[in-house]
Amino acid sequence: MTKVVGIRFKPTGKIYDFDPGAFVLKSGDRVIVETEKGLGFGSVALPPRSLDETTDNRPQKKVYRLATEQDFKQQEKNRRTEEVAHEYCLDCIRDLGLEMNLFSVESTFDASRLTFFFTAEGRVDFRQLVKMLVKKFRTRIEMRQVGIRNQAKMCGGLGRCGRVLCCSTFIDKFEPVSIRMAKEQNLSLNPTKISGQCGRLMCCLNYENETYQKLKENYPRVGTWVETGEGPGKIIRLNVICSRVSIKFENGAIIEKGLNQFTIAKENTRK
Repeated sequence: MTKVVGIRFKPTGKIYDFDPGAFVLKSGDRVIVETEKGLGFGSVALPPRSLDETTDNRPQKKVYRLATEQDFKQQEKNRRTEEVAHEYCLDCIRDLGLEMNLFSVESTFDASRLTFFFTAEGRVDFRQLVKMLVKKFRTRIEMRQVGIRNQAKMCGGLGRCGRVLCCSTFIDKFEPVSIRMAKEQNLSLNPTKISGQCGRLMCCLNYENETYQKLKENYPRVGTWVETGEGPGKIIRLNVICSRVSIKFENGAIIEKGLNQFTIAKENTRK
């Protein structure tokens, strides 16, 4: 049995497993770890736990040491460098007339690399921009084009529910979201009502979709003809939360009834 500890480098970033070695760590501890790009500054998101060797036998990078006061000063220095780099890059983008939206800059812990995150409609020729940035900061420059969902995750904000965006608080990986999920939940298909800050379908449409699908297994399909005390009618809408269905009669009247207030008509070929 080996032990691993979950380390997160960003407040809502992905959690990576590291070998804690002899360090006694708890959630929230700041540590310096070994990464493929050198030393990294992270925080403990998951305390040390045993890992079955048969489950994952890949060698883990190690926790180098606990963060010191000097490390915190270095991290603060990196944050100031990121702010300066962001402002300078925006000026360069305007001067070069590039059609790109720069929204974040990140520095490695040892300040050996600056990564510039941006969104754009298509491909952008940023070769001249990189030359200007290298000349200014004398370090390795990386330009990374990301999707609009990732921009919302990194920038944060408030959703229409009034709470902080899910993607910037706890979502580690974006799951596929389709308009079919909105239909399953009888939501308005108005794009302005089911779209998030990123302009894409809201991630929360995925939360209850499985429950709606399971509940609907006990309901007749929309379009099914049923017999009621008021006469025959056709189901036009399902309300699975209230355990009711909307029935439209031949005279045009529409009423809601519970599942035990109608029976399925023997003949369902009527139009």
